Amino acid sequence: MLGQFRDFYSAAESPAMRELERRVLGGGYGGNSYTTVDQAAELVQLLELRDHLDLLDVGSGAGWPGLFLGRESGCRVTLADMTIEGPGVARVRAASEGINARSIVASGGSLPFRARCFDAVTHSDVLC
Repeated sequence: MLGQFRDFYSAAESPAMRELERRVLGGGYGGNSYTTVDQAAELVQLLELRDHLDLLDVGSGAGWPGLFLGRESGCRVTLADMTIEGPGVARVRAASEGINARSIVASGGSLPFRARCFDAVTHSDVLC
């Protein structure tokens, strides 16, 4: 199964897939969610994200929309995904974009955090 995730994230990084994602969803974060840019921007407002708040994005894959939310609002982002490949891609992207984020490999059903340590939690296409 890990080989499938490696193949998925490799294909999602290709220029053709990035262009397709930009045209359909409005962004190019590596094909790991059906959330559009407009929907993600709305989340910033609905969750009242801003500097000094902590956001947890469960099932973050390569970082969409968590990194976008962090970039747009200035909040600190923790990205959690159960694959090794997704958080690795997200870590590189966060560093290159100067986003205050950390990535961990963890299952959403067994997160290594104490209760109430985040101001907001998001997940995209995780429970479907």
